[in-house]
Amino acid sequence: MAGIKALVGLSFTGAIGLTFLLLGCALEQYGVYWPMFVLIFYVLSPIPILISRRVSDDVDSSSNACRELAYFITTGIVVSAFGLPIILARISTIQWGACSLVMTGNAVIFFTILGFFVVFGGGDDFSWEQW
Repeated sequence: MAGIKALVGLSFTGAIGLTFLLLGCALEQYGVYWPMFVLIFYVLSPIPILISRRVSDDVDSSSNACRELAYFITTGIVVSAFGLPIILARISTIQWGACSLVMTGNAVIFFTILGFFVVFGGGDDFSWEQW
């Protein structure tokens, strides 16, 4: 039952994050949909960690080069997702209010992705076959 509550909570926070992103694009005073390219970063961010968990053999090792590289690439993707709205606002493609809404949506979405990995990525007692 705890898995279902966590899944519902994560989906709710994901919906809130996407709402902030859409508000930053679709409000009448902003009306520019360039910040929607941040969705690409949302899709790309968990991929390196998922690949490194699949490839890495030694779970007990304190330092794993594959895992460290995946964290580095994921950090680059997350920083790029926060940098894109700032650059778009700096060159006056979008307004600063839209930039702040997109940045808020970024924070919520990336904390949701982190929460997913914390809740569902830790142990072997959880299996996707039970869904």
